[in-house]
Amino acid sequence: MTEWKTNLINDNEGIDALLRDTKTIAVLGIKPESHAAQAGYYVPAHMAQAGYEIIPVPVYYPEVTEILGVPVVRTLAAIGRPIDMVNVFRKPSDIPAHVDDILAAKPKSVWFQLGIRNDEAAQKLAEAGIKVVQDRCLMVEEGRHRR
Repeated sequence: MTEWKTNLINDNEGIDALLRDTKTIAVLGIKPESHAAQAGYYVPAHMAQAGYEIIPVPVYYPEVTEILGVPVVRTLAAIGRPIDMVNVFRKPSDIPAHVDDILAAKPKSVWFQLGIRNDEAAQKLAEAGIKVVQDRCLMVEEGRHRR
């Protein structure tokens, strides 16, 4: 069965449609303001300024209770409401540990940031009916496909 492969998004039309359908983005591995020079902070900050609702899900920083003025959530499943996208800032080798949490959150899509690719995890998510983008910068693509 290769139907799941249609959930792997690699083309401009697919990315454009995905961004158009996205309003709420949970950011797994978001960094706090103290790391403002890192993509894990400035990409979600840009997306918030572009009008997307950001839900911060940091992996580290247990002392941080708020990022971008929004209370942090410690797991995706704990969000407890529909989310359109999970934007992932984790090393490829760290992603498998998050797959069950991602599946439990039932997002419409998962976006692995530029430089992040895990084909096995992408396949599991795609087989579950979730659209997956790998190895692309959400901020760059948002600018290219501005609605």
